Amino acid sequence: MKKWFGGGLIGFFLVLLVLRHAVLENPFGESTLFVPVTINSTDPLESHQDAVPPTIEPQDSANQVISADTLVSGLFLRRNFSEEVQSSLMTWNRMKHLIKYSQGLPNAVEAFREAGVAWDNLMDSFGKDQHGDLNGSSVHKVKEKQCPHFLSNINATGFGDSGYRLRIPCGLIQGSSITIIGIPNGLLGDFRIDLTGEPTPGEADPPLVLHYNVRLHGDKVTENPVIVQNTWTATQDWGEEERCPSPVPGKNKKVDELKQCNEIVGNNEGRKLTGNESSYISLRSSMERNKTRASQYFPFKQGYLSVMTLRLGEEGIQMTVDGKHITSFAFRESLEPWLVSEVRISGDLELISVLASGLPTSEVLDEIVDLEDLRSVPLPLHHRLDLFIGVFSTANNFKRRMAVRRAWMQYPAVKAGAVAVRFFVGLHKNQIVNEELWTELQTYRDIQLMPFVDYYSIITWKTVAICIFGTEVVSAKYVMKTDDDAFVRVDEVLASLNRANVTQGLLYGLINADARPHRSPDSKWYISPEEWPESSYPPWAHGPGYVVSYDIAKAVAKRHKGHLKMFKLEDVAMGIWIAQLKKLGMQVSYINEPRVYNEGCRDQFVVAHYQSPREMLCLWQKLKEERLAKCCGDR
Repeated sequence: MKKWFGGGLIGFFLVLLVLRHAVLENPFGESTLFVPVTINSTDPLESHQDAVPPTIEPQDSANQVISADTLVSGLFLRRNFSEEVQSSLMTWNRMKHLIKYSQGLPNAVEAFREAGVAWDNLMDSFGKDQHGDLNGSSVHKVKEKQCPHFLSNINATGFGDSGYRLRIPCGLIQGSSITIIGIPNGLLGDFRIDLTGEPTPGEADPPLVLHYNVRLHGDKVTENPVIVQNTWTATQDWGEEERCPSPVPGKNKKVDELKQCNEIVGNNEGRKLTGNESSYISLRSSMERNKTRASQYFPFKQGYLSVMTLRLGEEGIQMTVDGKHITSFAFRESLEPWLVSEVRISGDLELISVLASGLPTSEVLDEIVDLEDLRSVPLPLHHRLDLFIGVFSTANNFKRRMAVRRAWMQYPAVKAGAVAVRFFVGLHKNQIVNEELWTELQTYRDIQLMPFVDYYSIITWKTVAICIFGTEVVSAKYVMKTDDDAFVRVDEVLASLNRANVTQGLLYGLINADARPHRSPDSKWYISPEEWPESSYPPWAHGPGYVVSYDIAKAVAKRHKGHLKMFKLEDVAMGIWIAQLKKLGMQVSYINEPRVYNEGCRDQFVVAHYQSPREMLCLWQKLKEERLAKCCGDR
């Protein structure tokens, strides 16, 4: 009996070991999803796999766990796609393990969950049959759903029960603007403008990417007029209020180089009126201005017309009133401009007009005369690339991608196939955008679709994808990462790499060797001590344009399954990974290229960042006609 019992125990433990191995090797079966964590680790560069793996629990139940199979839904089902579509999914299945190693990346689980919903909707919209086939007739369906560049309601009179609403069909991008013309009136003259996202399933109210609240008669904090800016989500409730004027002296950060609150707001000295403005002031309002409270400048006045414009910048949203900058508001984590689906206006405002301009829109295929020149050349099958360039882009940045195709993707080295370029684009929560993107990737064959929704906090996954593509899909001597608003002088990058003649252990770009984590929660690049406990980072290269050698890219592609620390600043993450490889014995060469301009353009650039589509085309024109790398004026 004892023998049998002992043999049974041994067999039981052997079964457990086999099952554990099967779970680790097949994470997308019926296994429970887990995220490895580091326990008692003294090395922030290493993410250990042997730590105790906690389960991810849904917010509606602490007793249930999410299976990986449920979370990713139909993302990785086999489907019979056309050759054009298959060429855009070459990294798709290679990334299905990323969700297991998402610790340190906010919104990671949501990005996969929401991608599952978006993917199912996209497949349905293109007519799935039982075998998962997609018919090509859906291309014409997408053309009927073009994202408009401009929306307007010139006679926006009257509010409904919930105020006025303007639907934004394809989200907002940098450069988009919303102009509202109206007169604060009614009992108080208070009103609010909300930029909302799509409602979360199960929640009555959508998230607020921006809540802009004008209180002409003050509130519980102040008796003076005030503008309150904030955000709201169902999971995080209201964020921290930003008030203009601020009750805290000296607290006036900058967003896109513009102050959070213009210092003239609330200034007792008031402002000097122009002759035109003075002619519109009544005797009653002149008398009121003699009062102490009325002498303080405030951009809105009860009974007076206001022209308000919300404009989206790189870091946040700017509000101008009657042509004068008033407030700035930095984008908050997980609340990004592409999420905006509606403008809502409510309160005591006599609304006259609402206009939305600079909206993301794609080109009509039938109107593109140089279509064949814009399509990517086939990837080489039997020889190594000199350089592979991966470009970060978001789904609704149609115009930026078209500008890159017409500009530096026309370099001879790219057209000859020695250099390959691909855009790495996540799914969008908006179905119309996804349908437009689907047509685009079939047309140009230069997009790699990512199996997650494109939150800024998980862009590091795109870095992994670029390394996978550059070493496993193709074999490239060097692998480069850049952005869709960066102009890359491909010929000069190749010349610089040839001069350096370093083919192993190379990081080339604008090297930062003494950077420290941003510890202020107000910073877009805020890093908590829990995310990075060290006082400084290892050397890293700025994200608009850096190059690594094949061996580094290969190591990233190979080690991303649990052996790399996932860090939400992707360029710093690459520096962290390289530092880790150095500890493992790799010899690393850091080559600094000062002509990679991180913030704009300078003549003789190798990479120029923050270039609009118009500037991108202008730079290319100068290179072709003048053979000079000259910038194209101010942004």
